[in-house]
Amino acid sequence: MLQSPFCETNSANKLAPFSYTGVAVNSSGLGASQEEAPQTSEAPGPFKLFPGQAFPLGVSEVDNGINFAVFSQNATAVTLCLSLPSSGKVGTSDDGMIELGLDPRENKTGDIWHICIEGLPRRSVLYGYRMDGPRNWRDGHRFDSNIMLIDPYAKLVEGRRIFGDSSQKLSKFMGTYDFDSLPFDWGDDIKLPNIPEKDLVIYEMNVRAFTADESSGLDVNTRGSYLGVIEKIPHLLELGVNAVELLPVFEFDEFEFQRCRNPRDHMINTWGYSTINFFSPMSRYASSGGGPVNASQEFKEMVKALHNSGIEVILDVVYNHTNEADDEHPNTTSFRGIDNKVYYMLDLNNGGRLLNFSGCGNTLNCNHPVVMELILDSLRHWVTEYHVDGFRFDLASVLCRGTDGSPLSAPPLIRAIAKDATLSRCKIIAEPWDCGGLYLVGGFPNWDRWAEWNGKYRDDMRRFIKGDAGMKGIFATRVSGSADLYKVNKRKPYHSINFVIAHDGFTLYDLVSYNFKAIACTYTLELEHGGNDGCNDNYSWNCGAEGETDDANIKALRSRQMKNFHLALMVSQGTPMMMMGDEYGHTRYGNNNSYGHDTGINNFQWRQLDERRKSHFRFFSEAIKFRKTHSVFRHEDFLKKGDVKWHEDNWDNPESKFLAFTLHGENGGDIYLAFNAHDYFVKVSIPPPPQNRSWYRVVDTNLFSPDDFISEGVSGIGSTYKIAPYSSILLEAKPAA
Repeated sequence: MLQSPFCETNSANKLAPFSYTGVAVNSSGLGASQEEAPQTSEAPGPFKLFPGQAFPLGVSEVDNGINFAVFSQNATAVTLCLSLPSSGKVGTSDDGMIELGLDPRENKTGDIWHICIEGLPRRSVLYGYRMDGPRNWRDGHRFDSNIMLIDPYAKLVEGRRIFGDSSQKLSKFMGTYDFDSLPFDWGDDIKLPNIPEKDLVIYEMNVRAFTADESSGLDVNTRGSYLGVIEKIPHLLELGVNAVELLPVFEFDEFEFQRCRNPRDHMINTWGYSTINFFSPMSRYASSGGGPVNASQEFKEMVKALHNSGIEVILDVVYNHTNEADDEHPNTTSFRGIDNKVYYMLDLNNGGRLLNFSGCGNTLNCNHPVVMELILDSLRHWVTEYHVDGFRFDLASVLCRGTDGSPLSAPPLIRAIAKDATLSRCKIIAEPWDCGGLYLVGGFPNWDRWAEWNGKYRDDMRRFIKGDAGMKGIFATRVSGSADLYKVNKRKPYHSINFVIAHDGFTLYDLVSYNFKAIACTYTLELEHGGNDGCNDNYSWNCGAEGETDDANIKALRSRQMKNFHLALMVSQGTPMMMMGDEYGHTRYGNNNSYGHDTGINNFQWRQLDERRKSHFRFFSEAIKFRKTHSVFRHEDFLKKGDVKWHEDNWDNPESKFLAFTLHGENGGDIYLAFNAHDYFVKVSIPPPPQNRSWYRVVDTNLFSPDDFISEGVSGIGSTYKIAPYSSILLEAKPAA
């Protein structure tokens, strides 16, 4: 997660008065003040105005025109601002701005302000709101009528067109719409993958970073785009994953750190955990700077292509906070200026200050009825409009807090998501902690639907594999599905999302190459934030040298350890997740919080993949495919006594770092596994294979490629096996030759 940037002013969406045919206009077409009640029967130019309707929120096409509806409980004045596409300069201030003041007597129903306009173009109109209301911060209000605000329900957002275009660094963002394009062609016979959760292998990835590097071989206009992902689907299929978990793809501003002078004003937000709008796809992931309409179309093309390849699409969604930062350094673009008191958690006993359980300056008021419905509408939109298959909820413990920030045992939003009919086919995954200390791993409110990122799995696996004492028992628990956490009510092993590596931490290569985070690296000339970025507790081990080394023995040990981690992940009960780049050993040079680098530190290095395709990548791919073809690793229910045999009588010895066990498969298809985290060889007795079967060695991580993983197995396994230090083996019982 990101800390709020240190900024002193907000300028991106502040507007001087604009004019239309020479004067600022409201709904009467006159340069009247907002206090004057407008007439709704006339409008500037060829337009005709109607009171409009309260639902649906956002922009909709109705019989007599284009309807605009926006919620604000506490606003006293609302002005709809329109920029027409007449000049051909999209979203620039010299287009002119039509301003229509809404009359609360005609254009308000309950807490919803609305207006209908006949004669507006059916696409390419930019729009926003200016709102005024109480100015008392101590009561929680943050109204400022000088700031243009994005409609929370805007389905598309227009901003700069090219990712990282510094010439447009301070460009403003506005809502837009498209009622001209034909419905997307999903095909005549739409078949969603609908992969059972127990069979998923999740690949966490960043859309831009996946193909942004020139080594991707893609045309410069396609790199870093939704279409770029399509071009690389063959890689995903070769690797063997069947679900991608996309880092945030909702509209965000990559230049948010550069709005003003601050310690991070050299950085570009490439991860996207700073949402501007919850309905609109990230427009700068469109190819060729195509803008929001093309972004929407190309996102659908990406989903369709992934589905046609049998790959599900899970979105990493950020409903715990927004991009609007804190009260010290606000970045007002939408919710804060529309109704801060409704949209954010506040401490009204402390001057109306924003509560900060996200670590990013603000906390969305998720269980307020209006905000809860916004989130549900957003999720439904991504399922119905974009056909996504699931969601991973960033800092989901925030969603378990009441309007005053106190934890709730049965959060209304969490229950509503679990019970919603539209979302019933979706995978729903919680990151079960927040920055306020609400750690809910194994105890996240779930209604037997919610899965969780299992942070305890990550930590315990890291500690055992690197050789920490006293970890053998808990390692066995984690490999067998974390029943201590999830065997409750009707929960299943697959409700544990098992991972060793995720985006916010060391890469797998760095986990075995660094004892300490190294924020000051090749790509960062100064120590970011005085070394305060990134977690200090990484449970990593550099295998004998910090960072890069030419020592062949250390490099071989690191290779073994990466294979050990991956094998353990792929044989564990539960749902495995790996991170983009670990399949070739990507390094960030020890940076364990690289959100601000639009460089090779984050970008997938396709040449390195080619260099390691026959070794490191081959092992990773074979392990994934072996898991997918052996149901013994993918139990629907928690392991019973007859499902596993632990070859262990030394559980209570904290110095014992060796574990062996047999998983009993159907019809004698047993799998024997042994993990040696000692720094010396262990000679182990191999149990007899089932009747009429022999043991075949599939994996020995101590061997070099291709001998380290031979999927058909190597015969000749005797009654004992010498397992090398820091290595693991997998044997399969197969019919005797």
